[in-house]
Amino acid sequence: MTNPHMPPFHLAIAVDDLAKADAFYHGLLGCPHGRRSDQWIDYDFFGHQLVAHLSPADCAAARTNVVDGHDVPARHFGVVMAPKDWRRLAEKLQKAGADFIIKPDIRFRGEPGEQGTFFVRDPAGNALEFKCFEDMAQLFAT
Repeated sequence: MTNPHMPPFHLAIAVDDLAKADAFYHGLLGCPHGRRSDQWIDYDFFGHQLVAHLSPADCAAARTNVVDGHDVPARHFGVVMAPKDWRRLAEKLQKAGADFIIKPDIRFRGEPGEQGTFFVRDPAGNALEFKCFEDMAQLFAT
């Protein structure tokens, strides 16, 4: 579902097992399929084009930086969601036993940029962040 006011981004990531990646992105997150081959799969990642490329040698854990008291993977990607959708996804992933790097929490509470956030890993170790803002004006607040 693309947003006519914002062009979708395209992101290609490395995975070490296409079946496991598909179980995560399509099965767990519910991302619809696009084109595919035996080396890659396209997904509609919340309105954006995500391509999982089979490249086991490129799968490695990201280093972290401390952000608001948490070790945040320096290399990660994700989406900003409506608060109700964020809560629904967090509950779904918790029930499914997802590999949380950082469990759902409110970051920068009472400060500019206050946001709900959580981080999970896909089966290849890629870090994903899902966040929400009660006030979208806080997205780029300083």
